[in-house]
Amino acid sequence: MKTRTTEHLVPHTVDGKTRMIPIPVEAPAPPRDWDHLVLRGVTVIAAVVLAASVVWSTASIGDLLNRAVIEPAAYGAAIVFDLAWIACMAVEWLARYDDDRAALPRKAGNLALVVAMLAIGAHGKIAGYWEIGIVGALVSALAKGLWTVVLRHQTPPLDARTRAWIQGELADAGASLALIPVRRQLQRAEAQVQAERAAIASPDADPDQSGQSTDDPAADPEPPAAGPMTIKDAVRTALDSGIREPDRVLAYVRKVADANAKADTVNRYIRLAS
Repeated sequence: MKTRTTEHLVPHTVDGKTRMIPIPVEAPAPPRDWDHLVLRGVTVIAAVVLAASVVWSTASIGDLLNRAVIEPAAYGAAIVFDLAWIACMAVEWLARYDDDRAALPRKAGNLALVVAMLAIGAHGKIAGYWEIGIVGALVSALAKGLWTVVLRHQTPPLDARTRAWIQGELADAGASLALIPVRRQLQRAEAQVQAERAAIASPDADPDQSGQSTDDPAADPEPPAAGPMTIKDAVRTALDSGIREPDRVLAYVRKVADANAKADTVNRYIRLAS
């Protein structure tokens, strides 16, 4: 029987103080996990096939596009054909526990693969070797097919109830994440409302009492007060009643709204209402 050396922690006391120290211990070695080794080997093979597919399709499609554009642009665009279905395959793997979410990246990946195969086939036809175009297109199909088999093998089988439970958990987590930006927006909106209210209610500067109007106050009687008013409402009421002189508007505002209203604040509302 094969053995291996491992370390176990045992108590050791020196001068009345005990510590756990590691000591080497011979233990039976577990049997070799051939299933894991085979899966690792298959994954390496799939990675090599995928790399070869990307190189081949990029060279083929790049040569096709190079007939119309410069070489860097042609080969830069050519690699997109394979990266598209590879990315979709990766997203499909991430959504492996939710068939509904995995359906879209699966369809998009198959569509991107077909487009890449058609481009490789077109290059073979234009080059005069349609057989090479067909075989080259099959390289990408084999690479995606192999990775699909490997990923499906590593996906644990789940019954319908377990899948529904997982989807419910993911939905709850998604709702919690979605509430974070919503709460931030609400806080920003409330802060803006409070700042606006504070700006409207706060005085700006001392009033200037000079230059009182020489017009007869009786010519334009003041409108009656209609309950509590803000400075802004009082200014609007005075203007709607025909009072245009800033001093008279200020006097009316101090009478019906705020006895300490500032001239600059009232003048600002007059300009906004004009």
